[in-house]
Amino acid sequence: MNTINYTKARKILAWIIAAAITALFLFSASGKVLHPEMMNAMKLADYRVIIIIGEIGSALLFLFPKTNVYGTVLLSSYLGGAIIIHMTGGMSILMPSAILIMVWVVGILRNPDIIKLK
Repeated sequence: MNTINYTKARKILAWIIAAAITALFLFSASGKVLHPEMMNAMKLADYRVIIIIGEIGSALLFLFPKTNVYGTVLLSSYLGGAIIIHMTGGMSILMPSAILIMVWVVGILRNPDIIKLK
């Protein structure tokens, strides 16, 4: 009976964190749409539409359990790029690094086999 409760609690926790992370990425994408000057400052204005589409698509893949593995990998790549942009721009890498860790926490909670090497 403890296994059932643990599994249910793990799934609920994963859904809550996944929803929060997805909301964060959707909010971030809306900021890129509404405030293009932010992308101009980082010299990414030419790639703004591609970044927005990638961010929204990756976040939605991440939200749903059947596509969560793909979303985890895509958001990891996206956040790796964000970390590099932050590093080269002299900005703190704390936020994208923390979000990357949370993405993997949800990925592992939803798909424990993701870390098994076979």
